[in-house]
Amino acid sequence: MIIVTGATGKLGRRTVERLLERLPADRLGVSVRDPRKAQDLADRGVRVRQGSFDDPASLAHAFEGADQVLLVSLDRTGEGCVAGHRAAIDAAVKAGAGRLLYTSQMGASHESRFEACRDHARTEDLLDATGLPWTALRNGFYAASALLFMESGRHTGDIALPADGPVTWTGHDDLAEAAAAILTDEGSFEGPTPPLTGPRALDFDALAATAAEVTGRPFTRTTVPDDAFREQALAHGAPAPMVDLMMSIFEAARNGEFSAVDPTLATLIGREPTAFRTVLEQSWAE
Repeated sequence: MIIVTGATGKLGRRTVERLLERLPADRLGVSVRDPRKAQDLADRGVRVRQGSFDDPASLAHAFEGADQVLLVSLDRTGEGCVAGHRAAIDAAVKAGAGRLLYTSQMGASHESRFEACRDHARTEDLLDATGLPWTALRNGFYAASALLFMESGRHTGDIALPADGPVTWTGHDDLAEAAAAILTDEGSFEGPTPPLTGPRALDFDALAATAAEVTGRPFTRTTVPDDAFREQALAHGAPAPMVDLMMSIFEAARNGEFSAVDPTLATLIGREPTAFRTVLEQSWAE
């Protein structure tokens, strides 16, 4: 049985849907914090059990009978994030899983300027220490993050952000399809995958130009000094740790940590990954 954690989230849910296209429902299980949100999956024959990375005892039940476990990384950073991942890895090992998979990120490194990438690197070390076969899906930076950064500019026509660098913004749908492909071919990868990326690395100058093409409206790209941007975000009520994390994304992008373009994702899904322009068109049409 394949167990997917976080199956009501953006990536986990999409991955389960792609797996259901490849496997009978009774070969899939999901571990979710609130089973009510996965009732439709249960109705389709997927095993739904409550499980939380913050409650190791719950994971023993959620992971029971697992052949493979896909651990979808937590949406937080720091020691609390790594501790949750450690609990999930330990639970999967105790449940007898033969293979562990984890949604990491391109740029994962102990030296990364982006805290989340340092957390991913620490988690990959934990996976390696199990002695089990494991795969870290080095996912490209989510295109949804670029959309969030652009949301204010969508209305003002000015994308005002700190200096950045090229990023291979990558769609959730493509990454979910790749995860399903890897889960159903157990020999695909051992250890970290190559970067699973979109087709082009784009900075926010390029994204502003794309927004203008998509909407037919002019867009400008204003570079805001780091200190000024941080002060603005704090003044608008953003918590300081969140602001620091956001600033580290731009620092890492300037350092080229998210600029790789790799063909592996296209190979896995059998087509060219979705261009950011298409993601933008679909999102802004809603």
